[in-house]
Amino acid sequence: MPQGASRDFTASGPGWETTKQRLVVIGNGMAGGRFVEEVIARGGAEQFEIVMFGEEGHGNYNRVLLSGVLAGTHTPSDIFINSVDWYEQNGIKLYSGVRAGWIDRLSKSVYAPGGIAEPYDKLVVATGSGAYVPPMANLYNEDGGFIDGVFVFRTLEDCQMMTGYAARASKAVVVGGGLLGLEAARGLMGKGLEVHVAHLNSHLMDTQLDAESGRMLKQQMEDLGVNIHLTKMTTAIAGDGRVTGVGFRDGEELDCDMVVLAAGIRPNVDLAKQAGLQVQQGIVVNDDLSCRNDQDVYAIGECAQHRGRLYGTITPAWEQAVVLASRLTGSNPEASYRGSRVSTKLKVMDVELAVMGDRDPLSDADELVNYSEPGRGVYKKLIIREGRLAGAILLGDGLTSAGVIQAYDRNSELPANRSELIFPGTAAKTLDVAELPVNAQICNCNGVSKGKIAEAVEDGLKTLQEVCSATRAGSGCGACKTQVQAVLDFAIGSGATRSPRQPEPALREPVLAGSR
Repeated sequence: MPQGASRDFTASGPGWETTKQRLVVIGNGMAGGRFVEEVIARGGAEQFEIVMFGEEGHGNYNRVLLSGVLAGTHTPSDIFINSVDWYEQNGIKLYSGVRAGWIDRLSKSVYAPGGIAEPYDKLVVATGSGAYVPPMANLYNEDGGFIDGVFVFRTLEDCQMMTGYAARASKAVVVGGGLLGLEAARGLMGKGLEVHVAHLNSHLMDTQLDAESGRMLKQQMEDLGVNIHLTKMTTAIAGDGRVTGVGFRDGEELDCDMVVLAAGIRPNVDLAKQAGLQVQQGIVVNDDLSCRNDQDVYAIGECAQHRGRLYGTITPAWEQAVVLASRLTGSNPEASYRGSRVSTKLKVMDVELAVMGDRDPLSDADELVNYSEPGRGVYKKLIIREGRLAGAILLGDGLTSAGVIQAYDRNSELPANRSELIFPGTAAKTLDVAELPVNAQICNCNGVSKGKIAEAVEDGLKTLQEVCSATRAGSGCGACKTQVQAVLDFAIGSGATRSPRQPEPALREPVLAGSR
């Protein structure tokens, strides 16, 4: 049963009566939505009355795939995870398009405009993050909104507004050369615009990449038609009520008729501050994901700060969702979150990229394995610490990434011949499917595990297309299709490892990667 004393909320029906706790979730994004899915999968609907607040006026969707919607390779319906009907079918009370206004921890209630008041026994804050808007002259109009032609790239609504405006634009500047900025650039190029990326630092994706791989990525982006401007701080928007260009700190200007701000994200913590929860950069949580100063309030996802660390990718949010759902439903009351070993495999405008852990050695004791072939756009870098993989950057060679990611995720001892990890034709080329746990994530974009693919095989699906259609694996960037095929082949050959209809393990106990 859920932990903590239940208040007296009683649901009744013909011949039965039960007392449930009240579980309120603020945020219906990828973290909040996944958490509620995990609660339902563990029988939580029989234990909790579940209430959710979602600012956007629809069900939840996969934010990772927004660039595909912008580019036109996906429709909005392609990226929805749960429709509004799903919440009703599962007995979830969803306030769609309603922003929670304040939290009263004394009365244990959440309030929202319109006289909404929802009491809780357990409260989960999953407010995510919002776009960082750097200070710029002439950015806002008299009403406090952006002048025409300026956008952030964070929500489906943002994406739809950008699509409408791009139809009458010809030249766009994307401010920010991180992953989000490059995704926006990809989407706008798909609309036929001339696209320029203005990045503050000296190489692209500097949070994930080192200087050499960043330079190589820049060359590949330029070969694909993107104009890259490095060490450029955008300080002003030109135009009288409508964008006509941007100005940089060095005095240079660049004409354009559309600007997309993709300069980073910031955790949404205003509501937590109002409630008196402990907030540093994010909402400070313990290993059980409870807030540091309130054991009945929890935080997960991009708004949560665990052991001093914020995570800006989706996999840690999903891992946190599993841990918290396991604890609250009692399916694994001792489940504990110890941090995530984050590995990301993706395509940036058709350039394959895998990054994980540390970018550079932290001491002379760390071993560095490096291979670079600029002519083919191939870069491979491994950071090895005490015989195990502490970090890696793999650019432009998808054949290598599966084995390297597996070695990193499992924190396994590496072969003495390091070349086996990074060169095709060796053991690294093949994913060791048999050794993967059932909840190992195969598709990063859609959070599809080995077990879900095995379930599809048990349901009679036998081809890659059938499995991808049923599970959505491979329907994002597409970088995982080789791994999906490997798991599919293994599941067919073995009769599937086990039925994932039984609850999957709460989570392997992840450990923090080396600090940056």
